[in-house]
Amino acid sequence: MDSTLIAYEGKLDRPQLALVPTPEATATHKPVPHVEVVNALVETLGFRHIGVHSEEYAVSKDGMKMFGLMELETTFNGCRFAIGIRNSHDKTMRLAMTVGYRVFVCQNMAFQGDFEPVLAKHSKHFSLQNALSVGVDQMQRNFDPMVKAVDRWRESQLTDVSAKLLIYQAFIESDLEVPKHLARPVHDLYFNPQVEEFQSRTIWSLSNAFTSAFKTLDPIPQFKATAKLAGFLEARS
Repeated sequence: MDSTLIAYEGKLDRPQLALVPTPEATATHKPVPHVEVVNALVETLGFRHIGVHSEEYAVSKDGMKMFGLMELETTFNGCRFAIGIRNSHDKTMRLAMTVGYRVFVCQNMAFQGDFEPVLAKHSKHFSLQNALSVGVDQMQRNFDPMVKAVDRWRESQLTDVSAKLLIYQAFIESDLEVPKHLARPVHDLYFNPQVEEFQSRTIWSLSNAFTSAFKTLDPIPQFKATAKLAGFLEARS
């Protein structure tokens, strides 16, 4: 799984998240308990027959901000979709979701996936169920384009010369802005794959060689490198 939640204060499960207190509502601001957001999202997904494979959460020291990552049962071509979610009680950020097969959520406010539906602020007329229903519907509509993008990479054959050129451009010409010492691992993982699925000489196999090599980096540099990779390969495929 290529999705990541970075938590500086430790990670929580859903029962632990339920213990985080929620401030009183005001005339203009209606804080929604973090666990209520999560439960409503799981319920909304369930109505659409989308199950949750695994989940983990984190909160800020004062409990005002929540960050979460859900890996979904929905899979395609060996990938698993994931949802990043965040919520706040103190107006510092709006309720938000992001979805993709590579999702990154961090307590430093980094929040990235392949698609981010727009959700409403916690005004006094805010409806959590309505916001999540619209967001999940938008998310589902974007599953297909994401799957098609992966399928296109799986069907894009590469000659050995083309693959070596891409690796050269990424590291030697610094087109990808990633640590140069990873050039050899990417080369070896592509030309001597450890997984049968990546034996084929395609853009998808090369992408996985890159992302496998990136796993030796610390989480934030790893995700930054992975986020740049798609654009680098898309421009050359």
